[in-house]
Amino acid sequence: MARSSSGKSVARAAATGGGASYRGQMPVNWYAALVVIVILGLGSVAWARYDYTKTTTSTTEPLVGQTWHAGLAFDICGTTEPALPASPSSSSGGLTTTGSGVLLIAPKTSAEAGNNATLGKFASEYTGLTLTNSAVQYPGGTEYKNGQTCAAGTPDAGEKGVVRVRSWLLSSKSGSSSSELSQVGGAYSSAPADLKLRNSQLMTVGFGPTTQALPKVPATTELAVLQAIEGTSTPTTATTAPTTTTTTGVNVTTTTKPSS
Repeated sequence: MARSSSGKSVARAAATGGGASYRGQMPVNWYAALVVIVILGLGSVAWARYDYTKTTTSTTEPLVGQTWHAGLAFDICGTTEPALPASPSSSSGGLTTTGSGVLLIAPKTSAEAGNNATLGKFASEYTGLTLTNSAVQYPGGTEYKNGQTCAAGTPDAGEKGVVRVRSWLLSSKSGSSSSELSQVGGAYSSAPADLKLRNSQLMTVGFGPTTQALPKVPATTELAVLQAIEGTSTPTTATTAPTTTTTTGVNVTTTTKPSS
């Protein structure tokens, strides 16, 4: 029996692999699935990187709620300035000074924690103090910018100066007492505002000619930092006559009020 016309068409289509129209059809679903896979892959990579960065930042010390101590001194045109007075109790910042040159590094927000805990951040929270990578002004003093000359009457009068910072870390051998701590380092930086604050750190910010070395922080500041670290005393700006001080593990000079 003769095949029907429809049967012949089916046979011809099968013989040609589905016909020209079938062979030319684009596999849309396959390409769509490939695009989705690529997008999901890129998204996963981006999220993983974001999560890693977030975790790294949030765990960089000092953390919110953590407390560190450091020492800070200023040497302007060859003159060592007095220690900064204690920050007011009303200060809302977490980077403050307790007086005697001691910095209290106790971040209250993420803006003060981790890599944001810098010397410049402290300066921005201390009224009257200016410190950038190109300018410095000790409270009540003259503002100096890189390239300016030191004023008459200063040890470096007439000399062109730049803003710098020099920093050390208090260190000791394993098992040593705090009286055997020494200052290690002494590296210079021409970007003082960007200097990250560290625990047991001693810093001298200065303005003057680069041919002159910045001095270490005064011995009184170093002692105050040691006392703060050990918790043997709370350094504050002195307002009364000195009294006898007893400290364990630190060599302290005993001073009494002179008799009249």
